[in-house]
Amino acid sequence: MDLFNQHSLYDILPFDGTVHYHGKIFGTNQSSEYFEKLRNTIEWRHDEAVLYGKHYVTKRKVAWYGDEGFEYRYSGTTKQALPWTKELTVLKAIVEEKSGISFNSCLLNLYHDGDEGMAWHSDGEKMLGDDPIVTSLSFGAERKFSFKHKTTKQTVSLVLENGSLLVMREGSQKHWLHRLPPTKKVTRPRISLTFRRIFM
Repeated sequence: MDLFNQHSLYDILPFDGTVHYHGKIFGTNQSSEYFEKLRNTIEWRHDEAVLYGKHYVTKRKVAWYGDEGFEYRYSGTTKQALPWTKELTVLKAIVEEKSGISFNSCLLNLYHDGDEGMAWHSDGEKMLGDDPIVTSLSFGAERKFSFKHKTTKQTVSLVLENGSLLVMREGSQKHWLHRLPPTKKVTRPRISLTFRRIFM
């Protein structure tokens, strides 16, 4: 399916799930300010994963923030939540107002350029509940973002703009995979903030 670029609040998935793209919720200057602040103040670390007994370290950097005592387990690793920063607290409140959902954690990703991406996956960890809702707030370079139905293999793609908000709602993790495909066309960095609700 062609890239979806409309800014109206609209379910971009054709069936078996709901994904709302809010478009740019911040202006260009404010988005740039948030990007620089996050890039310079977040405690970034290279992501790690254990797959089939092998330990991998990615070029992409990540950080995990959340309510006190929270931890996040995925790909054979466990991350302890860092305490919310001032900027993250403000952004969380804005995302909660836009989505109508309350969140208690945030996984941040720093992609240095288009060579760094994310393979097909769904956010289906047990700690996220039976039908999780995950948001993606983007700052920096525009990047293509794709969905693929787990059964029919139908795909849908859109461009995540600087300062934009994507809300993956009910059914989107159960029935669809998503990815950030690598590209040689993008030379600038991007930061994504994926707010989630963890059930301890």
